[in-house]
Amino acid sequence: MSTIRQVQVTFDCAEPERLARFWCEVLGYVAPPPPEEFATWDDFNRSQSPEDRDSWFACSDPSGVGPRLYFQRVPEGKVVKNRVHLDVRAGTGLVGEERLATLEAECVRLIQLGAARVRVLLADGDNESCIVMQDIEGNEFCLD
Repeated sequence: MSTIRQVQVTFDCAEPERLARFWCEVLGYVAPPPPEEFATWDDFNRSQSPEDRDSWFACSDPSGVGPRLYFQRVPEGKVVKNRVHLDVRAGTGLVGEERLATLEAECVRLIQLGAARVRVLLADGDNESCIVMQDIEGNEFCLD
């Protein structure tokens, strides 16, 4: 029996390309080039039927280490807390005030990209501090 070694994280969303480009900025990911026969993504989208236009977008880790992120348009909006979220590991290996200062600096950068700060969860003896945030479509993620 084989073992799966790669995963793709899929986001249901309203505006796939916009959300993908946000996450590219957050994670240092890159958008793929348009399909071979098209000069731009706009050219590709114009070739699609109206219902398929702008229906998906993807991005990936340029080093090939992180999972591919796939964004698909769905008709319904987000209504409740998402049950799966990304932890953006901005403070790995740091503790205490140094960790919190690093997370706060990254939080400021992400707010400038359109993210929203929700709350800070301070270290409690078992877990280090993290900052709960929302992306540009309201999906929760943690700066960890």
